[in-house]
Amino acid sequence: MFNKSKLKKNYKETLRPMGVYQVKNLVSGKIFIGSNLNLQARINRHKFALKLNSDDIKALQEDYNKYGEENFSFEILDELKPKDDPDYNYKEDIKVLEQLWIEKLQPFDEKGYNKRI
Repeated sequence: MFNKSKLKKNYKETLRPMGVYQVKNLVSGKIFIGSNLNLQARINRHKFALKLNSDDIKALQEDYNKYGEENFSFEILDELKPKDDPDYNYKEDIKVLEQLWIEKLQPFDEKGYNKRI
């Protein structure tokens, strides 16, 4: 017999793939670089918001509306490997990894949708 509470606890404790992702406009080559502790959930959220015309990144949304879903790709660029410590906080590691990719790809202005900080 299954113990539902134990299954739920195990599910919540299981780390999802985490790291850096890219949304790419296949027509213009413009990209957006982002990161998340749950990559697939974040990519799915972008796709859903874009389809509903409600993505927070207005320039990305405008291009998505102009060129259509088929002209955008979603790709995982880099993943963080889980540590042995179950209490480890990955937030700082994710931000550092994202900054490295942003510095490398420079997704600003005509090259991308990220804003300079």
